Amino acid sequence: MTQTRSEVPAPSLDTCPVARTVDVIGDRWSLLIVRDAFDGVRRFGDFLRSLGVARSMLTTRLRALVETGVLSVRPASDGTSYQEYVLTPQGRELFTLIVALRQWGEKHRFERHEHHSTLIDTRTGKPLADLQPATSDGRPVAPEDTQVVRPA
Repeated sequence: MTQTRSEVPAPSLDTCPVARTVDVIGDRWSLLIVRDAFDGVRRFGDFLRSLGVARSMLTTRLRALVETGVLSVRPASDGTSYQEYVLTPQGRELFTLIVALRQWGEKHRFERHEHHSTLIDTRTGKPLADLQPATSDGRPVAPEDTQVVRPA
């Protein structure tokens, strides 16, 4: 007998990649820090100005993102005594997630003619194509075409 999605037992948070990811970057400020890092923000004061977040909250979130390997701290590239926060290779892998959130927001959180920022391909000057999950051979995949396999 095949189980439907609603009959499948709830996943253990210990084995769920989504739950573990949300533990690292699942709050508003962490996601916006990562977004700003992709936009070239590097210094504490610049994050503070861009986000309008409390200094203590920013300190906590930056520390956590460094501890989990999303960001690294390095001396400022201009030779000043400041430090910069830079996306690690692991952090750069969040680009697809940030693009997916942006595209969903563009479709569902703005009125038809309401202005919003746009992410463009710098080579063509055109917006990115909509992200679509695909199989390894390139075939588009819908939610009903997938199944989570949990460890025994």
